[in-house]
Amino acid sequence: MAVNLENLPVQRAAELELQPPEQTWLIQDLWGQNAVGIIGGAPKCCKSWLGLDMALSVASATPCLGRFPVQRQGPALVFLAEDSLPAVRARLAGLCAHRQLDLRGLDLYVITAPSLRLDQGPDRQLLTAMLVSIKPRILLLDPLVRLHRLDENSAADISQLLGFLRDLQRTHNSAIVLVHHASKKHRAQPGQALRGSSDLHAFGDSNAYLARQSDRLILTCEHRAARAPEPITLELVCTPEGHQAHLEVRCERAPDPSASLSERAFLVLQSASKPISRKALRDTLRVNNQRLGEALETLKLHGAVVQTDSGWRAVRSTPSGHKEADPSSQPLIGPQAQEPAQCPLPLTL
Repeated sequence: MAVNLENLPVQRAAELELQPPEQTWLIQDLWGQNAVGIIGGAPKCCKSWLGLDMALSVASATPCLGRFPVQRQGPALVFLAEDSLPAVRARLAGLCAHRQLDLRGLDLYVITAPSLRLDQGPDRQLLTAMLVSIKPRILLLDPLVRLHRLDENSAADISQLLGFLRDLQRTHNSAIVLVHHASKKHRAQPGQALRGSSDLHAFGDSNAYLARQSDRLILTCEHRAARAPEPITLELVCTPEGHQAHLEVRCERAPDPSASLSERAFLVLQSASKPISRKALRDTLRVNNQRLGEALETLKLHGAVVQTDSGWRAVRSTPSGHKEADPSSQPLIGPQAQEPAQCPLPLTL
């Protein structure tokens, strides 16, 4: 029996497309293809840095954080409500210089409007027009609190905004990344610490959470349709001149405090993209020089690490193996990036 509804699409269940057996990715293991979700964390946890890194990675097809491959390259559209346009330009210039990219050749667009109210019809229409024009593979909105004047603790209020964003995702096949703050209350699970209604946590297809533990920055991810990867340790790295700031993976997994010092040192070295100096390793592990020296000598004796002129590095195999060490990465020194592209139809509110 056919169902004929003019305004409400209906299809037989047996005719619906089957979901892929595995998660499809925009950024491998970090963000699902066309996923809507949140980068959450306390203030000063580098949430905006992570969002920009993701947007730049998708636009340039370069690995996010130097670790997570981009599976679907495409234009990126960003709105950073709490940063001046010169600050956004400077951040993108540093990220591009680090990766040896020329920003002029990238489809990376910045919404230059001073505000964007997605709880209001006119601004929703303007943003929708941007997605039609640019067709971004990823849309970054930072932060969520600047996009509305709703009661974030009201599920009824916040669900209207989230519903609009879900409609955008489904209509335009764009991944949408919202940057949002965590509350001051401690929660066992990172997603439960998000400020406002619990609907925000449940809403995400992919979510990423940043938290500081002592002097370390821990990134935790979760996905609706895929297993969560192990947490990793990040660091915001700057050159001595203050240029080319970028987030860098310091450890593929957050070191287990119960593990031995040798195990933790090996894990940090194994995850590094280039040799690490003894001082940097000591600062990361928060141990004195004598204890670290003993741990490194033990690892060296077992063929797990080697010492080079520029620092210590791990071999590809386990500590008991004897394979060749990873070649050290050359420093990435690229040309200074130019001004980021602006929307061809700038939002003027």
